[in-house]
Amino acid sequence: MQQAPPEAAHTNRKVGEDTPPAVPVRLEVLRKRADFIKASRARRVAMPGFILQMRQRSDGDAIRVGFTCSKKVGNAVARNRAKRRLREIARLVLPKHGHPGRDYVLIGRADVTATRDFADLRNDLLQALRKLHGTQA
Repeated sequence: MQQAPPEAAHTNRKVGEDTPPAVPVRLEVLRKRADFIKASRARRVAMPGFILQMRQRSDGDAIRVGFTCSKKVGNAVARNRAKRRLREIARLVLPKHGHPGRDYVLIGRADVTATRDFADLRNDLLQALRKLHGTQA
């Protein structure tokens, strides 16, 4: 006798900021140096946990994002940890708050990006996007 498969565990999460959008927005990753250089000439805002650069493109409507950490951030382990944290906040925030047709580059900061509280990093990204997009807080 077969039993019905167990149902997924219900969580008490509310639909909100941590819930991905119903229609998935795919974030494309910047990989070419030329894209990073173009973004470096565009608007930027410095936050306590990282620096965010934003460039408006005319060649598409996807949200593209890049991540970089220099050797000032630390050794390879520290740089990779910082980039993992930046990737995660971008995955959580940009599909909902990013604008299509823009490139975003998140630059890690020495001794801060890898150790700053995750909620603070996330709030830094939300605040940086408000500043760059010119929307009210």
